[in-house]
Amino acid sequence: MTEEMLAHPWFGTWLAAVIAVPLALLVHRLGGLVLMRITRPAPALHSMVINCKPVARVVLPLLALLLVFQAAPSDLRFIGSVRHFNGLLLIAATTWLAVKAISGFADGVLAQHPYDVEDNLHARRVLTQTRVLARTAMSMVLVAGGAMMLMTFPGARQVGASLLASAGVIGIVAGLAAKPVFSNLIAGLQIALAQPIRIDDVLVVEGEWGRVEEITGTFVVVKIWDDRRLILPLSYFIEKPFQNWTRSSSQLLGAVFVYADYGMPLQPLRAEVERIVKSAPEWDGRFFNLQVTDATERTMQIRVLCTAGNSSLAFDLRCKVREGLIDFMQREYPQFLPRMRIESDGKPGRQDTQDMQRQPVPSPR
Repeated sequence: MTEEMLAHPWFGTWLAAVIAVPLALLVHRLGGLVLMRITRPAPALHSMVINCKPVARVVLPLLALLLVFQAAPSDLRFIGSVRHFNGLLLIAATTWLAVKAISGFADGVLAQHPYDVEDNLHARRVLTQTRVLARTAMSMVLVAGGAMMLMTFPGARQVGASLLASAGVIGIVAGLAAKPVFSNLIAGLQIALAQPIRIDDVLVVEGEWGRVEEITGTFVVVKIWDDRRLILPLSYFIEKPFQNWTRSSSQLLGAVFVYADYGMPLQPLRAEVERIVKSAPEWDGRFFNLQVTDATERTMQIRVLCTAGNSSLAFDLRCKVREGLIDFMQREYPQFLPRMRIESDGKPGRQDTQDMQRQPVPSPR
């Protein structure tokens, strides 16, 4: 039995494979320890090494087997199929390793820039760039890995050659069909570099107010104030106008409009606005004022401006100021609230004369 095994054509190849796989795992173990120690001062690289360790445990043995099978005699039975199958596994594992490396590096970069802080403008910029570029890079790696696996099949190469030979009409059709994909890919790169929007930006888009919740490789998810989600393609933010309330800063200037009668004195209102704003925790201490900005034949328009640190605080502050002014006017100056009235100067007018004529004449007693 032993002599038959020693005489088998595959004995030397399998013996080399049995030796090569444990050696590859040993290299993985030692190399992982060394890389973990070397990359500890660099959080991004350290995170990438941690993310790649499980996949590298598969890639290194497959690479060792590839070297063994390539060194084996070419006249071995099924050696071609074994080499092809091992090559496919190695391409798939290497693609997986590249994706994990990109993901780990991105996680390391994001860990250095937490965005759950008060002043998170720079962190959100880094978050958006990292996520969009990482997803784009991972998509390209997956496409390249799939293409390399297909090119290992002779039939796929022949199909590719025939497609290239008739690429006239097919190329036009494929280009038209792939236009949305490529436009979103290019838009994603533009968004990552120019950053018209970022994660957690406050937008007014399609008439809706919301925050950017997620940016994928093809679309943007905007979380609207009432917890609905607005899904828009990436190309939308390159081709169409929209409002970004946190483009350079999250601080906002809010406006409150109140209407009052012309008899309403303004100085008490200014004092009340000052009291309300300075007692409100939402006010950031930058600015506030009260002005009459318009006048109609019945009322005057009073505008109050006040600042807050972000859009949510600005909305709450505006509501607080509006409620406080209305309550103050109802309590102190109810006679100057907007109302429809008809006044007479003491002489009976046309309407008064008609009303007097309609009154019955008292009968004599």
